[in-house]
Amino acid sequence: MTTPSNRYVDRAASGRIRLVVVLIVLAIAAVIVVGGYFLARSTTPAQTGGGRFGRGGPGGPGGLAMPVGAAEVAAGDINITLNALGTVTPLRNVTVSAQISGQLLDVKFKEGQMVQQGDVLAEIDPRPYQAALMQAEGALARDQALLANSKIDLERYQTLFKQDSIAKQQLDSQDSLVHQYEGTVKSDQAQIQTAKVNLTYTKINAPVSGRVGLRMIDPGNNVQNGGGIIVITQLSPIDVLFTLPEDSLPPVQKKMHAGTPLDVDVYDRSGQTKLQTGVLASLDNQIDTATGTVKAKAEFANADESLFPNQFVNVRVLLDVLHDASVIPTSALQRGAGGLFVYVVAADRSVSVRQIKTGPTEGERVAVTSGLKIGETVVTDGADKLREGSKVELPGDTPAAANAGQGAGQPGERQRGQGQQREGQQGQGERRRRDGSGGPGTGKPADGTQPATGKPQTPATDAKPADGRQ
Repeated sequence: MTTPSNRYVDRAASGRIRLVVVLIVLAIAAVIVVGGYFLARSTTPAQTGGGRFGRGGPGGPGGLAMPVGAAEVAAGDINITLNALGTVTPLRNVTVSAQISGQLLDVKFKEGQMVQQGDVLAEIDPRPYQAALMQAEGALARDQALLANSKIDLERYQTLFKQDSIAKQQLDSQDSLVHQYEGTVKSDQAQIQTAKVNLTYTKINAPVSGRVGLRMIDPGNNVQNGGGIIVITQLSPIDVLFTLPEDSLPPVQKKMHAGTPLDVDVYDRSGQTKLQTGVLASLDNQIDTATGTVKAKAEFANADESLFPNQFVNVRVLLDVLHDASVIPTSALQRGAGGLFVYVVAADRSVSVRQIKTGPTEGERVAVTSGLKIGETVVTDGADKLREGSKVELPGDTPAAANAGQGAGQPGERQRGQGQQREGQQGQGERRRRDGSGGPGTGKPADGTQPATGKPQTPATDAKPADGRQ
């Protein structure tokens, strides 16, 4: 039976064991940390003390030449443009609809085809309207006959009134009847004109030239007055609607008031493929206060139909051209605490930091207003590894520094090779001595007093066999 004192002893022993285990684990962890620290300190100088790039690291002062990309400062023209996002908008987008009611007999177009103004697109049953025209013409003939008869009666009544044979009231009534028939005849003539117009509406013509879309109704259906049949979109010429910031309005208006047309180029969604070149047509009459922009419209001939209605395009408005500017690639620009700078390559292939000021940018080119001269060479690729005075290697240069570094490493390699050769020779001598200590037929004395010449030993011709026989 376990007494309380025994339980106390067991509990104390287990606590000491746990404490010992914890201390051992902590000691192992401390050894690993300290060993890793000293290992890192011992390997860091070997790795960072120059390595294959020499002292100072790659491209640093005293190191090997760093291969970089470079470009020469050239004189060129920079286009000053305004960039915007635009939507292709047709000049006319007409929904062709029926102007009378009736059955649609025929559709004389194919979906998507180009039509010219005046082309017949569809035909409505004309028979009801032909009958209405004939009815109006019959009513006109009848009323014209009544009018002629009333005029003859009027002449008779005038003669009888002069003879004092009829009353004045009867003459006035006949004169009024003549005027009434004249009005009826005019109404009949108007009915005829209306019937003729309705008859012409049975043939639906294209109001504008352009491309037809998908038809809205099929032949055989009854179409109502105002019912849509097809939509025609004019494609040539065509407009592009875009917005310009209000800060850009003064130079744009100055050009427009001077009568100078502003060229507008449109590009595809990626901004790489040029689609059309047109001119700025007009500006809106007010600025949108919500966006601080004004709507603008440019017109394009679109002879090749490369612009499609509602297409998204990138717009570039050419404001001016900066001639004979110092131009460098935008990849040469570096940003620092003092602003923009570039690495200029000297004749000895060393680089220096040069602060510059830039002007307008066009694509991958930028104009430099100060800090560079035409003909100087600037670094465009690999500048992140350079410092003031670093040596560089330009495309096409002979890597002399690399060859020198390789030549400098050859003596060490030769020394290591000679050391390995000496070790190999010593090992071979030791094996020969071990083999000659008791081996028959080696030609070497057992005491090893004869020095080894390094050449294979041949057995002596007068050596006697071991049994003493000649």
